[in-house]
Amino acid sequence: MRRWVTDVVVRPWFAPLAILSCFAAAAAGVVATNPTDDTGPTTCLFKLATGFDCPGCGGTRAFYYVLTLNLPEAARHHVMAVFAAPFIAWMYLGWALPRLFPRRTWRLPTFHLTPGLITVFLSAWGAFTILRNLPWEPFTFFYV
Repeated sequence: MRRWVTDVVVRPWFAPLAILSCFAAAAAGVVATNPTDDTGPTTCLFKLATGFDCPGCGGTRAFYYVLTLNLPEAARHHVMAVFAAPFIAWMYLGWALPRLFPRRTWRLPTFHLTPGLITVFLSAWGAFTILRNLPWEPFTFFYV
């Protein structure tokens, strides 16, 4: 006898819609809590413990500003996340569309991330994480 979970999970459309649902829930949560409002306590455990901004702190605020279409402020809070967002969205669409619409004849052009490119991006992300917490110019521009 087959279980209902097996029937649903193996459907090709299940994973793309599950990821989209999680993204929508995260977007709703970020908009509802407004991480840019400094009147309440911080929701970031790293910042509570250390006093430093982690990539998630600025990333959450940048995500809020992207959702409210304030791209300059989003880039000020986390320029690396704003830079990566269109690439991640494109890769998601390139992966999800064939699963959601298997009969379509066209495909999105794809790009391949080499290990060297991933290393450069993650190194830049790490450097940004450290530099944004330095208390002198020009790094104070990134401190929010």
